[in-house]
Amino acid sequence: MAEEGSCNVGPVKDKFLASLLSFGLTLWITVGVSEGRLVKVPQGPLFRVEGTSISIPCNVSEYEGPSLQHFEWFIYHPDKPDIPIGIISSKDPSFPYAIYFPRVKSNEVQLKRVQDNIIELQIKALKPEDAGEYECHTPSTDKRYFGSYSDKVHVKVLPDELRVGAEPAHPAPSLARQAPRSRSLMEGEELELTCTALTKSQEHTHLSVTFGVTNSSSSSGQEIISIRRDFSIEAGTEGSYAARYQNREILVGKAQRETYVLVISRVRPEDKGLYYCTAAEWIRDPEGNWQQIVERTAELAQISVQPLSNILQVSAHPAETRLTVRDTLELFCEVKGVSNASHTIMALKWTATPMKGSPQEQLVAVLGPDGIVTLGQHYSNADGTRDISLERTGIEQYRLRIHSTQPGDLGTYYCSAIISVQYPNGSLYEVAHQKSKGLKVVLKSEEVTVDAIAWSGTFPYYRLDTLELFCNVSVGTSQPVSLEISWLVQSLKDKEMQLEHKVASIDRDGVTQISKLGPEVSMSKVGPQSYRLRIYSAQHEDEGDYVCNATAWVRYPDQSWYRAASVRSTPVTVYMYARVWDTLMIPFTVGVVSALFVGITIISTVTCCYLRKLAKR
Repeated sequence: MAEEGSCNVGPVKDKFLASLLSFGLTLWITVGVSEGRLVKVPQGPLFRVEGTSISIPCNVSEYEGPSLQHFEWFIYHPDKPDIPIGIISSKDPSFPYAIYFPRVKSNEVQLKRVQDNIIELQIKALKPEDAGEYECHTPSTDKRYFGSYSDKVHVKVLPDELRVGAEPAHPAPSLARQAPRSRSLMEGEELELTCTALTKSQEHTHLSVTFGVTNSSSSSGQEIISIRRDFSIEAGTEGSYAARYQNREILVGKAQRETYVLVISRVRPEDKGLYYCTAAEWIRDPEGNWQQIVERTAELAQISVQPLSNILQVSAHPAETRLTVRDTLELFCEVKGVSNASHTIMALKWTATPMKGSPQEQLVAVLGPDGIVTLGQHYSNADGTRDISLERTGIEQYRLRIHSTQPGDLGTYYCSAIISVQYPNGSLYEVAHQKSKGLKVVLKSEEVTVDAIAWSGTFPYYRLDTLELFCNVSVGTSQPVSLEISWLVQSLKDKEMQLEHKVASIDRDGVTQISKLGPEVSMSKVGPQSYRLRIYSAQHEDEGDYVCNATAWVRYPDQSWYRAASVRSTPVTVYMYARVWDTLMIPFTVGVVSALFVGITIISTVTCCYLRKLAKR
């Protein structure tokens, strides 16, 4: 029986052990899967500076009950680490202890709900007594007390040891606001500003330094360039600062242990404004993130930039020049205001608007920044025919000289100055351009006088006669001239209309031009200064007032012609008389016609009577 009993107990025991194992496994899985309520705050310690603000987030998860959870904050001071002091509660307004109640009431200490299960404790203007261990506690809404209901983080309040200023830090610059220095620069000059930033914090911190400017285009300030906490350099994204940094126009560096220097090698008008320096102190939290703990700003200088275009002055003289051919033309240009400008170069050019031809300005000569003179296309002396120079005669004086002037040199001349700033990379940027008032250049030719006398060879003229008219010309000058002689006529029928017609002419090259077709007209030179006009078989339509027009032309070395003088003779009136035959022609014609009429009438009458008699027979 003993054996039988033992056999019956064995299976029951196995089932009991299996059930026990199953229960334990289920309990282990349940505990392992859900640890209950979990409250978390950032990993500490958190470092902040006295006078700054702090925001500590706290979140709760794996809880039961309503989604909206409440939070309570406590602090444990280092001198009493076991005594909690109530700071603030999201549910109970009377929760704060007396030391914190005024700060909570004034919102210096407050809670900001981020989500139903997340809240932030915000403290403005930290005080030394705010240092300690902060505890975030969540009242239970669970069916059973299970999990963690609070979490703690240590906060250290560091003294404000950051000093920032425009002066050296020894002695440390005062924190009191001082009026910034005022400086006036000329466009293109170099601006160098110094900022001192120093901290005596006992913790391992890094500094970042930012230079900025506040002007009319950006009242809130523009970041120019920064030295980051990792010592990298970053240019501001606004304006053209990034491009200017790439061109090495803007530089920043650390000169000494606490001295930072900003250099703008070529200031521009838009660089004016109030310059400031902002230093920030950074510390790395236990989670590896960098946190800014304090920031200070110091005004460095009030900078004004005078544009070169406002001070550039260009003038030229003399206002008018009268020259005779082959004289030397001298024009002077004065450039003021930019002789002391830094990092600038100037090009000076002369242009001219010709008195004749194209109304557009033509380049005469340009003096480049390298001192090389380049002549314009119309003034080029590559073939050696022109002698033109442009040179600097003084600090601000320049002279244009054109030797052996020609009629094509007449016109209005202008002097222009082009000012450019040269940047460190060698590039040029034009900043000012000004042109002087026009200078008139008038050619004063030698006086030439011309006189013309017209007369008729024979008188009176009858129809079909050859009409001869003569023009004697006298010229008063010592230079060689060429004459152009023209005969003009105003017929009797055109007198009311005041119309004239050219009959014939001899141009300055001696070429004869006949306006009337056919061999009826000829014009020739019959003496040194005597010209003859012939009209063969003259008719009544050739009657009228004939005028001789004489023009004197002077040829210059450039082979151009200049009309020196012109004169008209007194008119010669030509009237055509009728010949004797012309006077008898009319009665003769009348007689012949009358005789023919009478004869025809008689013959007709006789013939008619004779035919009638024949008919009666």
